[in-house]
Amino acid sequence: MSVNPLQYLQQAELIHSEQAVNQAISTVAEQLNQDYTNEPPIVLCVMGGAVFFTGQLLPKLKFPLEFDYVQASRYHGGTEGTALKWHVLPKENISNRKVLLLDDILDEGVTLKAIFDQCMQIGAAEVKIAVLVEKNLSKSKPIHANYIGLEVPNRYVFGCGMDIYGWWRNVPAIYALRSS
Repeated sequence: MSVNPLQYLQQAELIHSEQAVNQAISTVAEQLNQDYTNEPPIVLCVMGGAVFFTGQLLPKLKFPLEFDYVQASRYHGGTEGTALKWHVLPKENISNRKVLLLDDILDEGVTLKAIFDQCMQIGAAEVKIAVLVEKNLSKSKPIHANYIGLEVPNRYVFGCGMDIYGWWRNVPAIYALRSS
């Protein structure tokens, strides 16, 4: 018998409300608007988790930009990361350009580090990272975000683009699974 997806949400704990998420996205947008006034970046959305964050953020940006996406994953519908799998690599058009990576969460940093490294290998002049949330971990990460909307505890979180077993990316607030 499979679990009803409603149970995940009903049994979860609210970590950040929709209002808190919206305010965090506005704050990140303000920071980006200050930093990208001179040279337009290529914005890369990390699919599929960053779709929510990207969709909310882009209308708030007041500078010209080019848009593209990348896709790499370690979760494959589960709650624990495994081997990195590339679905869409960064394009060659980022060579000698400023790149702004948008992602839903900086968790252990393995996926974002691989995307960052790939962009640099192709020849990006600069790569900065903006994430909706960063997970507080007790260990160091191989990469750091330049722009962080919110922090979350070291628990499995979902909503705002982050999923729980493939469900609930569409929830406009951030929830965590309750500790068992």
